[in-house]
Amino acid sequence: MKPINTLLTILFISLLSSPSWSVTLGDLVERDGLYYEKFTDAPFTGEVTGNPQGSYKNGKEEGAWISYHVNGQLAYKGNFKNGKEEGAWISYHYNGQLAYKGNFKNGKEEGAWISYHVNGQLFSKGNYKNGKKGGAWVSYNSDGTVDKEYAGTFKDGVKISD
Repeated sequence: MKPINTLLTILFISLLSSPSWSVTLGDLVERDGLYYEKFTDAPFTGEVTGNPQGSYKNGKEEGAWISYHVNGQLAYKGNFKNGKEEGAWISYHYNGQLAYKGNFKNGKEEGAWISYHVNGQLFSKGNYKNGKKGGAWVSYNSDGTVDKEYAGTFKDGVKISD
């Protein structure tokens, strides 16, 4: 009888000391811009598995994140800092074609950005400053013709000339 009690005690202790069950985005709820595990009142800190994958710190996205389309193709990868996109981001269409790449600063587009249509044709190319278009932008329809609405020279996000 003593070996069974010892075995049960070891099993119980190992269960208590094992890492917690994995958390998916579906296990979290958003309240006032923060994420919580369901039925808790403390902002979530920890890893999220499944799709997407990443980490939360005090209820906000933090560090590297990655997501996949349902067909298994990479959808996006990038970093968060205090719940906002930060640094280099890259996104792909469901067919594996590059959708866009660029940088974020404090959750806003910053610097050079380039984006493509699902067929691989260039969609747009230009620069952002504090989340607003600035300087010369080129933009094309999926058939390669110029999209005059989105091409031209911009200042603080407003088109000032063709």
